[in-house]
Parts: sequence; C-alpha cells; structure tokens
Amino acid sequence: QVQLVESGGGLVQPGDSLRLSCTYSGFTRESYAIAWFRQAPGKEREAVSCIVNSDGSTYLSDSVKGRFTISRDYAKNTVYLQMNALKPEDTAVYYCAARSGVEYDYWGQGAQVTVSS
Repeated sequence: QVQLVESGGGLVQPGDSLRLSCTYSGFTRESYAIAWFRQAPGKEREAVSCIVNSDGSTYLSDSVKGRFTISRDYAKNTVYLQMNALKPEDTAVYYCAARSGVEYDYWGQGAQVTVSS
C-alpha cells in the first residue's frame, strides 16, 4: 500500500524559508515521480514541482522558480521542497503526490503553509 506523509508546514513571515518533507512507502517500481501541488482557498490546484526517480530530472513552475528547490533522499524515502523567499501568495495547502504512470494516483494529506506578516 502506497502512503505519502507530508510534514514541515507552518506560519512564517514574508521572506522566510520553510522545508516541506514527503515521506513515502509502498512503492514497488523504480520509475515513479513525486510532485508537490498546492491549492489556495478559492483557487485551482497548481503543480509546483516534480522529481522523477529514475533519472532525477526536476520541474519547477515559473511562479516558484529561483525560490523553491526539490530534492530527494533515497535512504530516507523522502522528497523535500525547500521554499525560500516566501511570499503571501505562496499561502496554500501543499500536497505531495506520486505516480508510476500518467496520472498522480497517490496523495498525501496535505500541509498548510501560511505566509503572513
């Protein structure tokens, strides 16, 4: 059974940093991707970042490029989203999700990130 657990959310001020963690288990295949999505109240869910396990390739949305970084630790079965220079518009629930095919079939419970002065 695939499980994804996010941690590391919180309340910070503009310009601060946070690191989200997504610890996963239950994967039986090498080639999967893990992504971070976010959803703010009243807005569509947005893909923020993705890392592909097989080759380590990454994706960052234009809205976070230069401020966020995605990385992985194989030994800990964890993917991280390092978020720097946070802005109020980054406020959202952040979800990690995993796919082995085309669709993201597995989702975590979400972590609230609030950026406010």
